[in-house]
Amino acid sequence: MPKRVEFPFAHARRISPEEVLAAEQAIQEQFGINSTRRGRPIKNETEKYQSVSIRLHPKVIAWAKSEAEKQGVGYQTIINEALLKLST
Repeated sequence: MPKRVEFPFAHARRISPEEVLAAEQAIQEQFGINSTRRGRPIKNETEKYQSVSIRLHPKVIAWAKSEAEKQGVGYQTIINEALLKLST
């Protein structure tokens, strides 16, 4: 059995964004496979969240974390949804 040799990544060149796009298009044309982007869908300007820093009472954080665990989401999502309900 031949000895496995590690690829010399230190000497590999970087692939340009154009080459990545060309490869994705070639895969789609040859195999009909669409490369889907990972992560969250892109939001429009009115839906983008704004990063803020806020001090909350520890009871509020504990409540949000317990609700988040029940629902299987993040605690910041729970706080955001509660505030959105109050604003409408």
